[in-house]
Amino acid sequence: MAYPRRDSCLRNDSYGWHFQYLAIIGLALATIVFFLGSLADVTSSYRLAHYKNAVSVVATPLEVIISILYVGLVSVDKELVIRLPDISLHAVPSILLTIDYLILSPPWTISSSQSLTWSTALAFTYWIWVEQCYRNNGWYPYPVFDALTTPWRVVLFAFSGLLMAGSTASLNFVYGALNGVDRKRTIK
Repeated sequence: MAYPRRDSCLRNDSYGWHFQYLAIIGLALATIVFFLGSLADVTSSYRLAHYKNAVSVVATPLEVIISILYVGLVSVDKELVIRLPDISLHAVPSILLTIDYLILSPPWTISSSQSLTWSTALAFTYWIWVEQCYRNNGWYPYPVFDALTTPWRVVLFAFSGLLMAGSTASLNFVYGALNGVDRKRTIK
């Protein structure tokens, strides 16, 4: 399968543009979280803070798994991913969103079962999007998708959904330990 090299401008003209890349989607969500958070702080708007926290429930665990998947894939084979600036694109959003949640935000109101449902749905929605981009571009956004057969892609996306749910549960656990919140109950 022909894959556009890193230095190619093909991505700029491709179907899905840069939003076929999970890292870019995560970065966009992180930007929305920080934009809404900044606006909420400046305007003292409870509603904007609520929206920021709602987006954070998705963006923070997603950024954490983007970092984990990136490091995991690079440790197996550097050619499975597009190697972009590691710190700025993969680590910094994850670190900043985690700090924002653990120190500056109220606890999330998502239960473990809701987290698993949302995470799995998001993972498979992304897979559908990736396949749509492939149908239009003739190449996958990440080389790892070329290396996997369809059954192994199912495994990858199912694992990613579980990993995101685990990320949410872990963040909630750490939040509870730091802030004294009992995570055995769902906070509404």
